[in-house]
Amino acid sequence: MKLASAQNAVQPRSVAARNVAWAYAGVLVVMAVGQLFGFEKFIPLLAEYSLLGNEGGALLAACLIVIAEVFALPFLLRMHLSPFMRWLSLLSGIVAAGAWLLLSVSALVAGDALANGGVLGVKVAIPAGVAQLAWTVGLCGLAGWSVWGLWPLHKK
Repeated sequence: MKLASAQNAVQPRSVAARNVAWAYAGVLVVMAVGQLFGFEKFIPLLAEYSLLGNEGGALLAACLIVIAEVFALPFLLRMHLSPFMRWLSLLSGIVAAGAWLLLSVSALVAGDALANGGVLGVKVAIPAGVAQLAWTVGLCGLAGWSVWGLWPLHKK
């Protein structure tokens, strides 16, 4: 197994796992487009989270979150990839969901009453709190099911 040569993805465990991966990819595309559409307002939105500290931390978090959302797509869409890129894409999908879960839980624990948590960018407001936590728990469920269903080492 060469790390640099592209290979086909293994078959998904089931049709449902494939469909869940497509749904997760669709959700990530909507999130990334929403966040990039108003990126200059997305950074101050993330700066309101007490976990990220100052504007520099928010800029770094915003960049990493959007990059993780975009890099997760090749794995979820089962593209022809090298094994290294497949694993990087798999981890990006987990990081994207995990980052939003961490931000949601931190806002809920800190009691921050943010009118917009930033999950869908600045145009579509999902308030930070229980609504955003429910969204991100669902996002983590989609990520977990996708990873289980499309696991690269799974042989059918």
